[in-house]
Amino acid sequence: MSSEFDIIEKYFSFSKPTHNIPITVGDDCAVFSIGPRESHIATSADLLIEGQHFFSDVEPYRLGHKSLAVNLSDLAAMGAKPIGCLLSLALPSVDEQWVSDFANGFKALSLKYGCPLLGGDMSKSPKVKVINVTVFGRVTDRGVRSPRNFLTRAGARYADDIWVSGELGSASLAYKSKAGLLDELYSNSIYELGREALEMPEPRLNLGRAIYPYANSCIDISDGLLQDLGHIMKSSNKIAHIEIESIPFNKNISKFVDYEHLREAMLSGGDDYELCFTAPARHREKIESISTRLGLKLTRIGMVCAQEVDGILGPKGSKPSLLSKPANHGHLDELASLKKDSALVQVFQDGQLIEVDYKGFQHF
Repeated sequence: MSSEFDIIEKYFSFSKPTHNIPITVGDDCAVFSIGPRESHIATSADLLIEGQHFFSDVEPYRLGHKSLAVNLSDLAAMGAKPIGCLLSLALPSVDEQWVSDFANGFKALSLKYGCPLLGGDMSKSPKVKVINVTVFGRVTDRGVRSPRNFLTRAGARYADDIWVSGELGSASLAYKSKAGLLDELYSNSIYELGREALEMPEPRLNLGRAIYPYANSCIDISDGLLQDLGHIMKSSNKIAHIEIESIPFNKNISKFVDYEHLREAMLSGGDDYELCFTAPARHREKIESISTRLGLKLTRIGMVCAQEVDGILGPKGSKPSLLSKPANHGHLDELASLKKDSALVQVFQDGQLIEVDYKGFQHF
């Protein structure tokens, strides 16, 4: 079955970049100009469907928050400042208390980040709740030649450091716990420890703007680190080397899950809504100072390599024995047909290249 990304690329990538629309389908946001050359608008839309993206019994306030947060996360990945948003709701029935609580959660985040609700639509749905949010933000170009004129997925350079914000895997473990996919004995503890990450993600807008002058590429982690970092590598024609020991996670939640479940959650669980970005090594001190200023953990987890990687050093200067092809997925010239962006991310454990065959969040 075709993935979400296969379908988008095959059927909906017909709009090509122009002078006034430099970025179209395929990044976290599209970017278009409505005024001076240095001022552009970034826009993105996300759909949340009951049973697919959220549980039916989630508290409406939290759902309102998350509905806007996951969209603001796309703006964060582009270094954009919010301008406003649109909200469309399809509900099988109208429970005004539910609507009021949902609206309050949405409103609180809207006010926090200066993203006023500009309009939208409401309708009746046959069975489940459907939420669609569109966000708009302002970005300034960086005065360099495209694609690095904006902070996108396509700008990663050879030898860039790879960074992630926050901690990965908690939201996925909370979801799996609530869905009955983990050890029942510890499921309540896992859910409570990961619930905030799952239901109340914090869009990293301040981080996106802070790293804008220094980062070469960026993406928000919605479908899992392997898949989303793989999108950067595919767009940039590069390969990522990451060290699994460096990936940050919640130490408390890790006490209740075995290592295999933890590793899978960190690498491919999704729903993290943290930023993954690449930046030259010369900017390490600046990025570490941003981490301190924002009070936000930023962790260097690997490096960007060229696609012809024989002899390239590993993430900490080691020289792994297997570098000429990605683990478990065959030669690089096969990647385009395989369309597995995660194959462009090589994972190292204790200095050795390991095989991983995890899938990120599947929309179909």
